[in-house]
Amino acid sequence: MAVNRVPVLKRCRSLGLDPIYLGIDKKSNRELRRSNRKISEYGLQLREKQKAKLIYGVLEKPFRNYFKKAQKMQGMAGENLMILLELRLDNVIFRLGYGRTRREARQIVDHKHVLVNGKCVNIPSYIVKAGDVIEIREKSKSSQRYKDILEVTDGRLVPEWLEADHENLKGTVKQLPLRENIDVPVNEILIVELYSK
Repeated sequence: MAVNRVPVLKRCRSLGLDPIYLGIDKKSNRELRRSNRKISEYGLQLREKQKAKLIYGVLEKPFRNYFKKAQKMQGMAGENLMILLELRLDNVIFRLGYGRTRREARQIVDHKHVLVNGKCVNIPSYIVKAGDVIEIREKSKSSQRYKDILEVTDGRLVPEWLEADHENLKGTVKQLPLRENIDVPVNEILIVELYSK
């Protein structure tokens, strides 16, 4: 399996992205040395795509597949792409506050700790639907890990399209998110322009 091993803070710094969007509270002390060269149009488009890939932890091939799927859906391709990325199971676990970062949420899903509508799902890229009930399995609920995670994520706002029940480590997808519900600093129009060349 392909894994991106570039240090997260280094990538955030190079893309001009605040690590808080990844669920990381650390700040890099190093200053980014910016050259005075103007970034080309292609460079700006590429940066937006790399930002989206880094935030959601998706590699190039799956990301391209999401884009193809988004184009076939009704509505604008860019908005559909962001909604598809937001509906990934690992992202939903992160949004509900059961993972400190998306990477941790992905590991939780991989290790078979998550039930969707009562069935164990261990595919981080599983797309949830409106009405799905997502919960941490009974065996794992009592583990210290989730108590520690909830201590960190308790103050985090759960998006309005999700409903979280922290006592039972359970969440419901009330509806599909709209683009304005997604607080990710990515200009998806530039990604569409990049892929439609």
